[in-house]
Amino acid sequence: MTSHAEPKLSVRNLWKIYGSNPKRLLSDELQSLPHADRLDHARKRRHFIAAADVSFDIHQGEIFVIMGLSGSGKSTVLRAISRLDEPTAGHVMLDGTDLLAASAKELTEIRRRKIGMVFQGFGLLPHLNVVENVAFPLKAQGQSRDRRLTRALEMIELVGLSGKERSYPHELSGGQQQRVGIARSLAVEPELWFLDEPFSALDPLIRAQMQNEFLRLQKQLHKTIVFVTHDFLEALKLADNICIMKDGQIVQIGSPANIVLRPANDYVREFIGDVPLANVLRARDVMSPPWRDGETHPTVARNAILQEAIKLFDNSTETVDVVDDHGAIMGSLHPLEVIRSLYHDDPEPTH
Repeated sequence: MTSHAEPKLSVRNLWKIYGSNPKRLLSDELQSLPHADRLDHARKRRHFIAAADVSFDIHQGEIFVIMGLSGSGKSTVLRAISRLDEPTAGHVMLDGTDLLAASAKELTEIRRRKIGMVFQGFGLLPHLNVVENVAFPLKAQGQSRDRRLTRALEMIELVGLSGKERSYPHELSGGQQQRVGIARSLAVEPELWFLDEPFSALDPLIRAQMQNEFLRLQKQLHKTIVFVTHDFLEALKLADNICIMKDGQIVQIGSPANIVLRPANDYVREFIGDVPLANVLRARDVMSPPWRDGETHPTVARNAILQEAIKLFDNSTETVDVVDDHGAIMGSLHPLEVIRSLYHDDPEPTH
């Protein structure tokens, strides 16, 4: 997703350093050093850099995935921008308001009204049933019992748990427990949704189902989402934009297609590995301008994966038109372009 509007969330020059005096370390000389020298410099002074000069923008309705290996800083950044961990320095602007300048009271109110959070640990209250767990944050807002119940039941239906309202966490599967956590975070109608490896504790089949469920919910709700994962295929499946981190620093930010087709360095190439590009790249990523030959061509949706488009080519079809959400032709696909894209020899993707 691209946008020329003001970002919903803007992170600027965010640092998180652990040690006896991180602010002094940062103010002395750390920022002037090359990226490659910062970690050693901090270690020599018995400090550890968990996030280094992190900056990015996220627009309304965007799924922004932060990914990296264990220790890369991805969860640290999420916790810092939500102020679950206090950053050492930087700015986090939500609709123009700097969260890092907010008082404890203001921050509590922002979290209650504007931010939803889902973590790897489901965090359900074992003595409350499903509807009570989902309604719990609404109670903290001071909403009436009837209003809490109505909203909770709406969210339970939304995540596909109708019939489980009176069940307790220990009576639910892992996937069902995570759905309760998602419903609870959505109950407050958050403008910004933070998810930290929410599906990593689930079995592969359940995880794939939850990813599909997540995309279904996003299509309905259009939330602004920061999603943390270590799984590159999960990032490719879910993200509008991906931020890849290493040693607390951003290595590359871009759309899934841009990262797959234009990896910034060997570290990113390792993530790509044997990614099945035909199931990752979409028609919009490799299309050329519309082919005007007066003929009628087969059509494919702009968001269709290439695997679907490839099936439309046969002995008599050399052009497939790409259509937008309203059915209007916005570009065309040709066999040579598709082949090149699958071998990392594609022109800059179109959006």
